[in-house]
Amino acid sequence: MKDNKINILFLSWRDIKCPKSGGAEVFTHEMLKRLNFDKYNITHFSPIFEGAKSEEIIDNISYIRRGNILSVIREAKKYYKLNEKTIDFVVDQCNTHKFFTPLWVPKEKRIFFIHQLTREIWYENAKFPISFLGYLSETPTLKLYKNDYTITVSASTKNDLIDIGFNKDKVHIFPEGLNFKPWNSEKFIEKDNSDIFGYVGRFVNYKGIDAAVKAYSIIKKKHTQSKLWIIGKKNDVYIEEKLVPVFKENNISYGDRDENRDVTFFGFVTDKEKLTLMSKMKALLFPSSREGFGLTVIEAGAVGTPTIVYNSKGLVDAVDQGKAGYICKENTPKDLCSIMSRVIEDKTEYNLVREKAYDFSLKFNWDNTSICFDKFINYIK
Repeated sequence: MKDNKINILFLSWRDIKCPKSGGAEVFTHEMLKRLNFDKYNITHFSPIFEGAKSEEIIDNISYIRRGNILSVIREAKKYYKLNEKTIDFVVDQCNTHKFFTPLWVPKEKRIFFIHQLTREIWYENAKFPISFLGYLSETPTLKLYKNDYTITVSASTKNDLIDIGFNKDKVHIFPEGLNFKPWNSEKFIEKDNSDIFGYVGRFVNYKGIDAAVKAYSIIKKKHTQSKLWIIGKKNDVYIEEKLVPVFKENNISYGDRDENRDVTFFGFVTDKEKLTLMSKMKALLFPSSREGFGLTVIEAGAVGTPTIVYNSKGLVDAVDQGKAGYICKENTPKDLCSIMSRVIEDKTEYNLVREKAYDFSLKFNWDNTSICFDKFINYIK
């Protein structure tokens, strides 16, 4: 017998404990765990991974894991068919992959959830013919969902969806959130004489770490005291193929922490240490070709560090269209370097941007995200 709660099935290719989880998985979990569980039953369904439990409860959310990246659609469909009488809504969370719920879930139960379109990232992260097939199939498969209620995280992604036929009145933007309270300005760490720039994130092609390194190699010639910190789980193949040639060509030293090199690789760090390191940076560098939003930008602003971003979908939203950060006019290492020079040399502008970045960060709270989801469900049910 069905209870009086609203039963929602979330479908995703990763969950919060998956080794490959990222911002999308954090967003989902943080939003859901704050719901009123006297009102909701939430089940999250995704592929199983090595060492994972097939079922567990985390923060009142029921996590179920079945199949692999290929068979999970069949497993999800099987689970839905067994429980369809009690399931009120099915959320198909697209993180490149989709569950194609328009083919097996009634329209009145469907919700589509997407952070970003993949577009040119296919060519940056995959080899031919997968890159070509992925790029070619993205728009037609997205159009399957164009009449569904849709959740996304930025105006950039909403506009992308509208451009391919989604109903603008059915696409709802939910705000990102922070896992910590923005620091009081008294806690800000003074930027020392060594002008430190940094990158925080994954080692994948479209994130643009190589562009950050190239920009640093240029500014290093003028501002010899400057440093570059790279934070995130290291990918030795990426470093060797993409970054080491730039280091050698420009006579830049590099190494791990405590080696006092021009470029320091910190590897994986705790959230607490990440915030401390970001707070010591003059500016964060985020030369990605596309993002859903760019939560790291908000995190940096919340500890007193502005960000220089490429003029890319999602990232422009994270710096409030240039009001709360710096946007490159051209997405090139040369232009990135020119703004790095401004950061060092124009202290008046820098302090103003830093203040605006901090003020903007105050708007982001996971409680607000969860409230948006609750209001959204009340609206569509």
